[in-house]
Amino acid sequence: MKVVVHGLTKEFTTGQGKTRALGGVDLEVRDREFFGVIGPTGCGKTTLLHIMAGLEAPTNGSVEFIGEKRTRSVVSMVFQDAALMPWRTVEENVPLGPEFRKEQPSVLKRASQFFLEMVRLLDFSGARPAELSGGMKQKVAIARALANDPEVILMDEPFASLDAQTRLLLREELLRIWERDKKTVILVTHNLEEAVMLCDRIAVMSAAPSVVKRVVAVDVPRPRNFRSMRDPDFGRCMEQIWDLLRYEVDKAMKGVPSSQMTEPQKDRKSIFSWSE
Repeated sequence: MKVVVHGLTKEFTTGQGKTRALGGVDLEVRDREFFGVIGPTGCGKTTLLHIMAGLEAPTNGSVEFIGEKRTRSVVSMVFQDAALMPWRTVEENVPLGPEFRKEQPSVLKRASQFFLEMVRLLDFSGARPAELSGGMKQKVAIARALANDPEVILMDEPFASLDAQTRLLLREELLRIWERDKKTVILVTHNLEEAVMLCDRIAVMSAAPSVVKRVVAVDVPRPRNFRSMRDPDFGRCMEQIWDLLRYEVDKAMKGVPSSQMTEPQKDRKSIFSWSE
């Protein structure tokens, strides 16, 4: 399913008055695309996902889901925290979407077993969340999102709290699952390497009030894995994104509104010059 965001703004009222997080976001995500969103801390990336998911209302603008509805659900979301129900087993945590739709217990069990097998956790179906590692919890969260059979999966920094080795493994696992079902996926991340590894295209966001600075195509062949990072195109794509992002990060750190800081000429080599 295609996702079109048009003129999206979001304002919050705080003790200091109104704060504008999104300054007019326009973007288009293609059907079955793995799409990334990257930007400085506080630029409204999570807010953007929450609006897409229907968890928050925009101040202005719209989000449209365009295309033939092939499944019962339009959107599922995977949060940074797996947010599993601690009193339930892994098997009971997975089929929440079908459960909310009042499916029969036999359907819930089949769905749980199918998606736990997909994420390679079927042997842990009887475990409680407290008995799982952080990476395993996130795999259960991904299985739960898939069990809802959505058109679009929204992922908000799903691997941010994990160690580097676990992140690498789960990226490859996520790619394997996506290649199988080809859902439309929108991933928010701070990690350049993760964005290039996973995504077809990446929207680079400005500092708040945030807009899309540019959408970068990732010209690294699929299927991808750890070895893809050796591809010269991988390093060049990271360099391109960082050249767009570095001044936005600087703005955010200094607290300078995006409209009041100009981007200097590039007078020194990129930190990724080793890939040249």
